[in-house]
Amino acid sequence: MRSKIVVLPIGGIDETLLQVLGEELEKKVPNSEIVVAKEAVCVPEEAYDSSRRQYYSTKILEKISEKASTMSAGKVLGVTAADLYVPRLNFVFGEAYCPGKVAVISINRLRPEFYNEPPDIRLLLSRMSKEAVHELGHTFGLNHCSNSECVMYFSNSIVDTDTKGSAFCDQCLQNLRLPP
Repeated sequence: MRSKIVVLPIGGIDETLLQVLGEELEKKVPNSEIVVAKEAVCVPEEAYDSSRRQYYSTKILEKISEKASTMSAGKVLGVTAADLYVPRLNFVFGEAYCPGKVAVISINRLRPEFYNEPPDIRLLLSRMSKEAVHELGHTFGLNHCSNSECVMYFSNSIVDTDTKGSAFCDQCLQNLRLPP
């Protein structure tokens, strides 16, 4: 049986980006069926921290969880342009419940423009795919991997995201807890 994963826009996200991301996820996440939700969910105001000028990703996960309870999906991946953080880090590219049903990624720091580089849609999509697969891996019970070529390798910076692989290593594939 295939696991249904809904890609949920959080705030304003380009629909074409989400469609291409969905196609990539179907190739990278075993036994998955990807559906891109048509309606976006607003970025929750209570997630915003004005002193940091960022959004607390855990609060966005809570919002996604509320929405997920009304959907017939195995997993829900939120995609936002909001700059995300968790209290112990300066920023995060994403967060997920591990194991769990929901995850979120932000394209904010995945855009080359964030690093004063010219726009590059291929690079953005590559980064989005890696971070989305990574966060979905957490929802399937995977922790960070020490193999720098595995998509589950922790990205402490955009350099880590760019240099790590885009797929699960053999060990992580063995540990992947897919539904029966």
